[in-house]
Amino acid sequence: MKSTVKKFGIYSSTLLIILFSFSFLIEDYMNYTISEVFGYVSIILALSVIYFGIKSYRDTINNKTLKFSKGLKIGLLISVFTALTFGLINVVYTSFINPDFTTEYYNHSIETFRETLSDADFQAKLIELESQREIFGNPFFNFFLMALTVFVIGFIISVISSLILQRKSK
Repeated sequence: MKSTVKKFGIYSSTLLIILFSFSFLIEDYMNYTISEVFGYVSIILALSVIYFGIKSYRDTINNKTLKFSKGLKIGLLISVFTALTFGLINVVYTSFINPDFTTEYYNHSIETFRETLSDADFQAKLIELESQREIFGNPFFNFFLMALTVFVIGFIISVISSLILQRKSK
């Protein structure tokens, strides 16, 4: 199991790094909304490797049988690789590659809320954003939040994959 988790965890993490790097090539053509959608699609594509990791374990190591719990465990461990990678990528990006990202995104959010909310709702949202601004600028919080986001998506994919791939022994 360890070799399967390690192998497919590295595949998933590598795919995530490639997709994140690709986003640099096209970032001038994307607004924040498209960039966010591309980010989530990249995460889901990278985490789709979980399915293949569980399937590989079932078919090549475990005599074509798989309990749901074992599939879930494999999927979650692969998710940990990807989650830690994404958390690290995010910290590197916001700390070294684009240290102004948090401020730029904050300003973009303010403009979006100003255009879409009433004055009273905008003032309430502004107070909320301002109270969160410092914590979202913290690299440790960013790492944790981004890693947790990927892990939760990985959990969902692990459950679905384990349900699809489970097979009882004959």
